[in-house]
Amino acid sequence: MKIVVVIQARMGSTRLPGKVMLPLAGEPLLLRMVNRVRATRIPVSTLVATTTDPEDTDIRILCARHRIPCYSGDPFDLLDRHYRAALLYDADVVVKIPSDCPLIDPRIIEQVLAYFISNADRYDFVSNLHPPTWPDGNDVEVMGMRVLREAWKEATRTMEREHTTPFIWEQPERYRIGNVLWEAGLDYSMTHRWTIDYPEDYRFLRTVYDALYTEERPHFSLDDILHLLERQPWIGALNHRFAGVNWYRHHLHELRTIPPDRTRHADTSGSGINHPTTIYHEGIQ
Repeated sequence: MKIVVVIQARMGSTRLPGKVMLPLAGEPLLLRMVNRVRATRIPVSTLVATTTDPEDTDIRILCARHRIPCYSGDPFDLLDRHYRAALLYDADVVVKIPSDCPLIDPRIIEQVLAYFISNADRYDFVSNLHPPTWPDGNDVEVMGMRVLREAWKEATRTMEREHTTPFIWEQPERYRIGNVLWEAGLDYSMTHRWTIDYPEDYRFLRTVYDALYTEERPHFSLDDILHLLERQPWIGALNHRFAGVNWYRHHLHELRTIPPDRTRHADTSGSGINHPTTIYHEGIQ
C-alpha cells in the first residue's frame, strides 16, 4: 500500500504573500514543514503540489534543491491538483496536510494514519478535524484513492473544489467518516492557533522555532510547544486574536456538518472579533 502525503503550497496569499518561503530557524517554512512530515515513522511518500503559475517557480526550485517531489497543477481547483498529484505518484492512500502547518507534530500524523490503516474496513475517510481537538495547525486527512477519485469526478460546488475534501466529509450518509481525538481529552482547536495566515501568526511561529529548534532535536513536539507557552504565555498572545479563525466562516450557509461555534470571524482592526465584508480565500494553497 503506497501512502502519499500531498502538501499543497503556493506563493500567492491575500494577507501574507510568500508565506511558505518565510524563514523559520534559517530555512523556508515549507522546507521545515516537509521535514516534520518526513519524520513520520510510518513509511510515506511526501510531495508538494503547487500551481503552474510562474510566481510559484521559487517553490519548484526549493523542491528540486532538496529533492522533494513536486507537482504543478491548477491554481484554483485544489481538488483537481490534489487528485492529479496523487495519481501521478501511484497513491493507494492519500494524506492531505496543508502547507500552513509548520508546527505539525509527526506523532499526530502517525496516530491518524495508524487509525486509518487499522480500520481500513470501517472507514472511507479519517481525519482529526471532525470534530477538531488538537491546536489549529495539526490538520491530517486520510482517504483512499477511490474516494478521492469520486470527489474529483462529482464535486461541482466551488467550495468543494477549493477546499479539496468537503465533498467527502459533508456526506456522512455516503462515506464512512472516522475521527481521531486528542488523547489528552482537551480541545484547543479554537484557542491555540499554530497555523499561518497573518503577520502575527508568523511572529508566533518564528518565536516558537527560535526557542525550540536545534540541529540535535529539529522535530520538537506538541508537548514541547505547550510547555513553552505555559512558561512564556506572551508567545501565545502574539496571534491569539485570530484563534478559531478558519475558512468555515465564509461557508456556514453551505456546510451541513460544521456548527457555527467551530469558526470565528477575523479581527482585522486589532481589537476584538468583528465581521469583515472582504472574502479571503485562505483555502487556496
